[in-house]
Amino acid sequence: MAQSLQIKNDVFWNTKDGRPLYSQGGGIFRFPDPTTGEKKYYWYGVQYEEAEQYRLDPSLTLKTSTFETVTCYSSVDLVNWKAEANVLTKNNLDDPYKKTWVGRLGVAYIQEWKKYALFVQYGARVLVTVADSPLGPFKRHQEINMEPIIGTSNTGDQTVFQDEDTGKSYLVYSYGRGRNKIYVSEIGVKDGKVGLLDCTKIFQGEGREGNCMFKYKGKYYMAASDLYGWDSSYAYYLVADDIRGPYQPTNKMVVMEGVMDDFSHITQTGFFVTVKGSKQETVVYCGDRWANFAGNGLGYNQWVPLSFKDNIPYFNSLGAWNLNAKTGEWHVGPDNNYIKNGSFEADRNVIPSAVKPVQEQLTGWQTFVMASNKVEVGGANSPALNHMNTQEERKQVIGEKSLNLSDKVNFQRKTFQVITSSPFVPLPDGRYTLTAKIKNSGGFKKLEMYAQSKGKNVQYKITGENLSWKTIQLSNIPVKEGKVEIGFRANGASNSFCYIDDVEFVKTK
Repeated sequence: MAQSLQIKNDVFWNTKDGRPLYSQGGGIFRFPDPTTGEKKYYWYGVQYEEAEQYRLDPSLTLKTSTFETVTCYSSVDLVNWKAEANVLTKNNLDDPYKKTWVGRLGVAYIQEWKKYALFVQYGARVLVTVADSPLGPFKRHQEINMEPIIGTSNTGDQTVFQDEDTGKSYLVYSYGRGRNKIYVSEIGVKDGKVGLLDCTKIFQGEGREGNCMFKYKGKYYMAASDLYGWDSSYAYYLVADDIRGPYQPTNKMVVMEGVMDDFSHITQTGFFVTVKGSKQETVVYCGDRWANFAGNGLGYNQWVPLSFKDNIPYFNSLGAWNLNAKTGEWHVGPDNNYIKNGSFEADRNVIPSAVKPVQEQLTGWQTFVMASNKVEVGGANSPALNHMNTQEERKQVIGEKSLNLSDKVNFQRKTFQVITSSPFVPLPDGRYTLTAKIKNSGGFKKLEMYAQSKGKNVQYKITGENLSWKTIQLSNIPVKEGKVEIGFRANGASNSFCYIDDVEFVKTK
């Protein structure tokens, strides 16, 4: 009997035999097993040298992206993965990688040749490699100069989309400069080479990256992220009845419902997998978390299920959920953390820049000021909304940022989050545990963590100085009618501070 198996986010993933799993900027495709003929999921992505370094020591954000290999993993259930092979290595590239970007890749089956083609974003070109098997090894076939096709030699970002209904595969990509145009090209054989058969511009507007596509109930959804470098982003989308369009809306992508409280579970759009089960069709959003280059927490891959209402996709931001790949059904995991942006990594820098917007509140959180300066970013006397963790602090808490309750004058403030049932993820009534890590100075008349639901209020009083990070916990919190407010209250003297990180709210019974 098929069983539901857990997908756990916000952790580093392992293969089913316990080895580290490294796969970034790639995609998942269904191909027959070369030996048995059984259809399997094959996951291709890049292993960067820095990914291994960050996993071993997440206290330091790394600045470079050094290509090691293209990895291939296989699975029949999308949860238990077997390491198959390193299918494209530096040696396969002929000229060993030095300064050229290698990433954003995918695989297409070429029916005419009975071969597999791996398309790779390779510096200023699109590299095409071919193999006899989905397990490789892939060898250099040609480099495509995109200049005659779109006006720039490179693509801005790209993925391969496999339309299992038609058996065709497509390259989805953006213009190389500014990334304000998105194109789709069918993959096939042309002039004796595996390459692109055509080119259709399907969007022109604001610059986007992380371009990827999925199909649901016969409609095509084009998705992308903001131009935030390695940082997380909203997920945007367009929809069409035909893969070449026209896509709606025509000149402005729509923010996907459910992504705003934690910037798509602190990811960029990576790729999608559509599970056509015996009972349900489920689209899985597979987000890239470039934690090794941006300090965005733990784990490189964050997967969540999408829900739909009237063809409108909804992003279910979950820390833990269970998937039955045979039936296509999914449900929330018993150890799901219902907090959004609990490690405060979804937040932009407090100093405004051209691409990072000014914020007046922490993402997913609200701050109510009883007395002190107005909470705003960029003002001459404004308090910081987040604290930048030192490398030593990051050995004890996750990521670069923590919540900072502080001010230059005496202040009274609470920072809180209201958790309610979403349209597709209920908050079940029951008992919960609230956990956080704190570090604080003295000088507080009142400092507490609290939870309140249906008139019932419980709190944990933080006393004295805690100049090293300390874990605090509230247990047996009653939640009724699918709604609870959790947060932190502070009444402090000028320049007193309380840093807060790694907040979790988990159902216990």
